[in-house]
Amino acid sequence: MTPKLLVLGGGRMGEALLAGLLEAGWAGAAELAVSEPSVARRRALAEAHPGLSVVAGPVEAPDVVLAVKPDVAEAALRALPDPRRVLSIVAGLGAARLEAALPDTCVVVRAMPNTPALVGAGVAGMSGGTTATSADLDWAEGILGAVGTVVRLPERHLDAVTGISGSGPAYLFLVAEALVEAGVTAGLSRDVSHQLVVGTFVGAARMLDETGDDPAALRAAVTSPGGTTAAALRTLESKAVRSAFIEAVAAATERSRQLGR
Repeated sequence: MTPKLLVLGGGRMGEALLAGLLEAGWAGAAELAVSEPSVARRRALAEAHPGLSVVAGPVEAPDVVLAVKPDVAEAALRALPDPRRVLSIVAGLGAARLEAALPDTCVVVRAMPNTPALVGAGVAGMSGGTTATSADLDWAEGILGAVGTVVRLPERHLDAVTGISGSGPAYLFLVAEALVEAGVTAGLSRDVSHQLVVGTFVGAARMLDETGDDPAALRAAVTSPGGTTAAALRTLESKAVRSAFIEAVAAATERSRQLGR
């Protein structure tokens, strides 16, 4: 039976999308297939998702999610048997390059999701290729929305999306790692420090999401004049932490541009 959707690449993001679609009610064997060259990875996917069609190479399907490494993406597209639509979550590769590796009749949509998709809490920036219609964008959003939220924007902004949200979880994990170490240095056990840091991140994220307040306003509300938070923030500003984050995002954005050249 020909699947409705082929996920080309069964890595972490590919499997996250598969899991989200299955959770959303897609029938595995009838509607979904995943192509993965690694034998060990195919075995793991089959065990994790019973009934899902797991294959070694591309199979015929009208719609495809491209979830492979940038260096093999164009070759993978050329091996596809005449797809109708392709949703690419490959970093850096622009729609023009993707379209050049596909038949003229194939529609391309580009997206940049992030790893919180693994727990159904991702966010993705998305843009349509040359011939993509609103219906094609709706289709792609239906897939990406199974694992989080979707923001539509012009393709020229996708490199910045990569720098902010695509790489963003790593920045936050680094901050969390540093805070856990700071707690240990201050005399807390590692377990207690970890629990406090995780709880603080979760709570702060909920405040950002549920209040709708500007981050600067929320920060100011925590910062009493001459208090402990003010002392801590003064130290962070003296170390140019704000500038370091801005430069980090700029570096990730530029690297995304380089991958597409």
